[in-house]
Order: sequence, then C-alpha cells, then structure tokens
Amino acid sequence: MDWNLLALSFTAVFVSELGDKSQLAAIALGGSSSSPRAVFLGTAAALLLASLLGVLIGEGTAQVLPERLVKAVAAVGFAILAVRLLWPGKSAD
Repeated sequence: MDWNLLALSFTAVFVSELGDKSQLAAIALGGSSSSPRAVFLGTAAALLLASLLGVLIGEGTAQVLPERLVKAVAAVGFAILAVRLLWPGKSAD
C-alpha cells in the first residue's frame, strides 16, 4: 500500500469536507436526533459511497482519456471557478 498516497488522500478529503454542506447537515441532524449514532453511521456511509463513486469514475476516466487532458480540464475548471468567485457580482439593490 502506498502510505503517502493514503495520507495525502485523507488530508485532502478531510480538509475539503470541513465546514461544507454535508457537515452542516450532519450537525443539524445530530443536534435534533435522539440517535446520534444513526446519524453518524448514515453520514459516514454516504461519504464512503460518494468517495467510492469518485474513485471508480476517476479510474474509468483514466483508462479512456489521457491524464494530461484530464488535468488540463480540471485546471481550467478550477480557474473558471476562481475567477467567478473573485469577480464582483451584481448588487441586489
């Protein structure tokens, strides 16, 4: 097993999941539920399934498309998101 890749994957997902909508939903469900264990198991299973789907799609994509193309598309997508977030939006008034 590649322990460096395991640590990198864990760190990347852990940091990116902090404070996202799924964590806020888990907080809300856990706070209003009489069974926090069920909330934990449900949210953990959902994250595992979402991660599994991401890995399988990534593996399938890597077999069909060149790695360089996938990285370029991802880079362009993230750049567009960054510019969009930094671009001043229209005022609601």
